[in-house]
Amino acid sequence: MSDWGTVPRLVRSAAERYADAEAVVEGRTRTTYAELGARIERAAAACLACGVARGDRVAVWAPNSLDWIVAALGAVSAGAVLVPLNTRFKGAEAADVLRRSGTRLLFVTGTFLGTSYVASLRRAAGEGVPDGRGPLPGLPDLDQVVVLSDDAPPDFRTWKDFLAAGEGVTAAEVRAREAELSGSDLSDMVFTSGTTGRPKGAMTTHAQTLRAYEIWADLAGLRSTDRYLIVNPFFHTFGYKAGVIACLMRGAAMIPQPVFNVDTALANIAAERISVLPGPPTLHQSLLDHPARDAHDLSALRLVVTGAAVVPLRLVERLRGELGIGTVLTAYGLSEASGIVTMCRRGDDPSVIASTSGRAIPGTEVRVADAAGGRVPPGTPGEVLVRGFNVMRGYWADPAATAEAVTADGWLRTGDVGVLDAGGNLRITDRIKDMFIVGGFNAYPAEIEQLLGQHPDVADVAVIGVPDARLGEVGRAFVVRSPGASLTADDLIAWSRREMANYKVPRSVEFVPELPRNASGKVVKGVLRGSGPPAR
Repeated sequence: MSDWGTVPRLVRSAAERYADAEAVVEGRTRTTYAELGARIERAAAACLACGVARGDRVAVWAPNSLDWIVAALGAVSAGAVLVPLNTRFKGAEAADVLRRSGTRLLFVTGTFLGTSYVASLRRAAGEGVPDGRGPLPGLPDLDQVVVLSDDAPPDFRTWKDFLAAGEGVTAAEVRAREAELSGSDLSDMVFTSGTTGRPKGAMTTHAQTLRAYEIWADLAGLRSTDRYLIVNPFFHTFGYKAGVIACLMRGAAMIPQPVFNVDTALANIAAERISVLPGPPTLHQSLLDHPARDAHDLSALRLVVTGAAVVPLRLVERLRGELGIGTVLTAYGLSEASGIVTMCRRGDDPSVIASTSGRAIPGTEVRVADAAGGRVPPGTPGEVLVRGFNVMRGYWADPAATAEAVTADGWLRTGDVGVLDAGGNLRITDRIKDMFIVGGFNAYPAEIEQLLGQHPDVADVAVIGVPDARLGEVGRAFVVRSPGASLTADDLIAWSRREMANYKVPRSVEFVPELPRNASGKVVKGVLRGSGPPAR
């Protein structure tokens, strides 16, 4: 293993080793590794100038971009713990994570996909009793908000002004802060939801991140000559760690794409000679099926890593046969395990790649257990347990949830049901937590149910995932109306689009007189999954 020690040392190493190579391509802006290192150091200086201390939480709520990379890695270089925020969040969802993480500094995009994130955050957190510390009364720990654009409200700062404030901080001061950090310091906190629907921050250290994604880069065969189209969102480990961190390790060029659009992706692949394209199966399926695919030169593509859903064998065969992609791999991970648990190896048979998520990564163990925690034989389904260096340090400020998730002897209970074959390859078959995946995004029914329950005309609700040809799975809500209410499915879906991230919004609604429950009062979702088509 390479001895970077911490993420800022990795950044500095990459800037020196790959100085003249392209690091980030964003439109007409082409940034070398040396230039990227200098930008990150400048951002770190600005963080120090505004009072960021070692261990402070710093959040980024923005789409994939050069500024995201610079802001995030600048904060981490200043000793902060990065809190990436989902760009699909509405203001209230983002404010909840900011509040509970005690975030001190937020980098936020201006307008994205027609939405003003600043205005959204103001609506959610602009009310309350000002305490004189920060710009948003509802977020008393938040000292500063930096808008990643040239315009900002009077009580927020522009990106340019923020960077200018760090000009009085010397390079020696930045390096002194970096030198204080060790591999055991927290590097990031990714918020994920469990069975309760309450977001929890999975804490990961510098050493865990670096070890996990050097393994990822080795198993994938990432090279310094690669050009990597990063469509996976940076707020997710797949985008940030398997993308940005892995590229820094190998000196590959990053081409961030803020939103997946198949036409844009095809144009980028051809124009930038993209060789690496990880993403969910729906991404690759849409490329293969696009009517204008043959008008684009996709011949540089050589590596695809996918997962997060069932991968049809036909998809693997088409990627190899129709596009000539030499390496197609599948993997499985979760935020609580640094984003990576198992991965296929180059040279695996296509049937193994399509039907499993590969084997445990080096330095970790995976087993399948029964309800009592005992190991079950190969071919028998049970809960997937993980142990090793990749298991999180716990949930932020939630020892009870941590104790529930990680056993006394270090096994992480994933909540997923899986089967191991004789070769140790893992196949995920179901989800204990009922989580379903919408176009690559994890959707948690309990969280969605809590949000839907806030509608005044909803007396009771249960959500399940159902198959969808385009997105893999989508939500279906079973709703008991409040007495006298005349709520329609269209009304509730429209309300949901205003109140929650798009991937969480149920695509169909069925109204029922009551929900099926067992003797302990829990909803029996198996009954709902056997129901007929929704009544609209």
